[in-house]
Amino acid sequence: MSTAGGQGEVAIVGGGLAGITTALALQETGIRTTIYEARPRLGGATHSFTRGGLTVDNGQHIFLKCCSAYQGLLGRLGATDRVRVQDRLDIPVLTPGGAGGRLRRAKAPGPLHLVPALAGYRLLPPADRLRAVRASLALDRLDPDDPAHDRVTMGAWLARHGQRPQARDALWDLFVTAALNIRLDEAALGSAAMVCKTGLLGRSDAADIGVPTVPLGDLHGTIPAAKIERGGGRIELGAKVTAVDAGPKLVVDGSPVSADAVVMAVPHRVASSLVPAEASPERAEWDGLGSSPIVNVHVVYDRPVLRAGGGVPRAGGRDAPFVAAVGSPVQWVFDRTAISGLTGGGEYLAVSVSAADRWIDIPTAEIRAVYLAELERLFPAARRARVTDFFVTRERHATFRQSPGTGALRPASATRLPWLFLAGAWTDTGWPDTMEGAVRSGLTAARLVRRHLNRVRSDGVSGR
Repeated sequence: MSTAGGQGEVAIVGGGLAGITTALALQETGIRTTIYEARPRLGGATHSFTRGGLTVDNGQHIFLKCCSAYQGLLGRLGATDRVRVQDRLDIPVLTPGGAGGRLRRAKAPGPLHLVPALAGYRLLPPADRLRAVRASLALDRLDPDDPAHDRVTMGAWLARHGQRPQARDALWDLFVTAALNIRLDEAALGSAAMVCKTGLLGRSDAADIGVPTVPLGDLHGTIPAAKIERGGGRIELGAKVTAVDAGPKLVVDGSPVSADAVVMAVPHRVASSLVPAEASPERAEWDGLGSSPIVNVHVVYDRPVLRAGGGVPRAGGRDAPFVAAVGSPVQWVFDRTAISGLTGGGEYLAVSVSAADRWIDIPTAEIRAVYLAELERLFPAARRARVTDFFVTRERHATFRQSPGTGALRPASATRLPWLFLAGAWTDTGWPDTMEGAVRSGLTAARLVRRHLNRVRSDGVSGR
C-alpha cells in the first residue's frame, strides 16, 4: 500500500495504553490504523474480570495530577468523569501498633506545600522530620537524567543523606516502591529522583492522587475500543504477530499483512524477539531490563472494615477511600466496594503489594493466613467481620525492574528502519514504567510516524 493519495496505513502491534494512544493520536490527523492484539481485549496489563457477580480489576491503578499525558488520554476518550482526583494530597498512614499518621499537603507553592505535612507526620520523630526536609532539598537539586545517577541506588543515596531506617520505611519507601515497583535499596537513583522531584517537590498539586471510578476493563478496554472504531480504526483481537519484515509487513496468524509504518507497542520481552536486528542491533540487551512483580490481595467482608472508622481517617472523598500502611506486608489498601458492584452491606478491599518478589509464588492459602491477620492488626473492625471471599491476582511482569543500569538500556522510539517504531512504558520516555510513561511513548511514536509518512508523501514514493 502506498501513501500516495492518502495519509497511509499504520499497523500497531499491541493494544495496551501505548498502542491505544498511538492509534487515537494518528486517527486525529486522518491516518488509518489497525491494532493487532494477541489478547481477546484491549488494555494490556490493565483489565477486569467477573467473580461471584463482582467486577474485579486485576490490579489497583492510580495516577497523580502531574500525569498530564494520561489525563490527556482520558480527555480524548471523553472519560474524565470516570476518575476522581483528590482536592489535595491526603494519605492516611496506618501501623499495626495502632499509631497512625497523615500526609496532607498544604495549599502553598511547592516545595513548601509539603513542609507542614512533614512537620506533623507523627510516624517520624522530630529529628527525622527535619532530616527528611534536608534530604528533600538535596534531592530537588539532582538531575535525574545524569547518567551517574543510573549507577547508584536510591537507598544508598538516602543513607548518605542522613535518612535512618525509620524514615526510609515510613516515608520514602511509601512513595518510591509504589511508583517504581522496586524497593529503595534496588531502585535506580535517577528514576526515584524523577518521581520525587516531579510528584512531590514540584508543582504543589502534582501528587494529588487520582483513582478510576469505573472498572479498568471499561476505562482502558471497551471505552477506547469504541472510540477507535468510531474514528474508522480497526482492532484485531486474538491476532498473534509472529514476525516483522521489510516491506514493511507483519506476519499475523501466519498471513502477511502490509502497512506503511509499524509501531511495536509490546513489552520488551516480546519486542526483542520480533524487532529485526537491522532495526535495533541492541535488541538482545533489552532482556537486561528484567521485570518486577505486583500482587493484589482481594478480600470481601460481610460488613464495613475500612469504612467502619475506628480512627482511620478517610482520603480521596467518600467515594474513593484508601490508606497506606507501614511496618506491615500490607502497603496500600483501596475500598473497591462501589466500583465492583458489591451490595448488601459488605465491603471489598484490595491490597496492592508492589515489588512483590517475596509473594509472587507463595500459595494463596499462605497469603490468606498472613494478610488476613495483618488486616486485623490495621483495622480493628476486621476482627469481628466474616470473610466471604478471598483471592489473589498476580502480575509477574508488571513493570521492568527499574534498578541501576536499566536507564541506559531503554531504547528510543525511532529505530534504524525508517518505518518501524517502538512504544511502551519500557522505552526511553523520561518517565518510569507507569501508565503515564506508556501514554507518553504512544504520543512520541505517533509524532514520529506522522513525520515519516509526511516525508514519504513529499518524496512521492511508497512508504515501503
